[in-house]
Amino acid sequence: MSRAEVVIDLDALRHNVSLLVERAGGADAMAVVKADGYGHGAVRVAKAALEAGVSWLGSCSLDEALTLREAGITAPILSWLDGPDCDMSAAVDERIDIGVSSVEQLRPLSGARVHLKVDTGLSRNGCPLESWPDLVRAAAASDNEVYAVWSHLACADDPGHPSIDEQAKRFGEAYDIALAAGLEPKRHLANSAATLNRPDLHFDMVRLGIAMYGLNPLAQEEDLRPVMSFRSEVALVKRIRAGESVSYGQTWTATRDTTLALVTAGYADGVPRLLSNRMDVLLAGARRPIRGRVCMDQIIVDCGDAAVAEGDEVVLFGSAARGEPTATEWAETIGTIDYEIVTGMYRPRVRRRYLG
Repeated sequence: MSRAEVVIDLDALRHNVSLLVERAGGADAMAVVKADGYGHGAVRVAKAALEAGVSWLGSCSLDEALTLREAGITAPILSWLDGPDCDMSAAVDERIDIGVSSVEQLRPLSGARVHLKVDTGLSRNGCPLESWPDLVRAAAASDNEVYAVWSHLACADDPGHPSIDEQAKRFGEAYDIALAAGLEPKRHLANSAATLNRPDLHFDMVRLGIAMYGLNPLAQEEDLRPVMSFRSEVALVKRIRAGESVSYGQTWTATRDTTLALVTAGYADGVPRLLSNRMDVLLAGARRPIRGRVCMDQIIVDCGDAAVAEGDEVVLFGSAARGEPTATEWAETIGTIDYEIVTGMYRPRVRRRYLG
């Protein structure tokens, strides 16, 4: 093993995709592989997701989409967030669909296939409702093909939140305006959470994001399997006496004689420093606590009187079903979301290894 590695289980990903495609109820499914596949590796994830039943891929930027094309992937790809200086001619040449949120974004496009995005309440990307008729008319008069109308839900991970129905209502109104302008677009609105709990919003396509990677956006139980695990190994074992302290600032002091294991992963490898004295790892068959501050290159694990040895595998996060800490547990401990944990694992000195 290298000093730190993420292991990507493509069979777990295929399982998750198959489950989500089934839940989509006949709608097409798009695998969102932006941010290098949420840190899992966009090309490998995309190919596995296509094998498991998705028909579309989603990327944030044109560069990300072109990377997929360069890898030989021919499936439809939607790219939706580039700056005004981006030359979109390659999108037309490589048959990459473009998300359009304004007349200004539409104007330089010619011969493209576009998805018109309406802002239904997220107030992020998307055309404001008051400007929507202008965008629809401009798109209808252009030589671009309007493939779809789409939007994005703000609170789908909070079932029952009133904004979900309000956004759905606004989306329906925007679609009717597109129809009145002579367009016949498809519709997509549902993200992972809505794919799982709002079948009425599946329309023509759903977009599979975090759930595809085995992280559940909902409180309800789902048969999703974490795709990424983060592992390292023991580099040194030592015994310290009661009263000795550990790591910078000496924020933890042993109350009894204990065995410490030095593990070669730190905040430069994706272990948040905020987890100092607040996390466990799986080592030698049990969860064991981190002691002292997380350092740039290493953490210290308190092993008590357990027999541990140099070279023993350490699982920093993985699957709860295997008794391992999870990325969601890390996120909840430090007040963030598991999206940030897994996407943050794309680091130069963390090896990525694939199973399945």
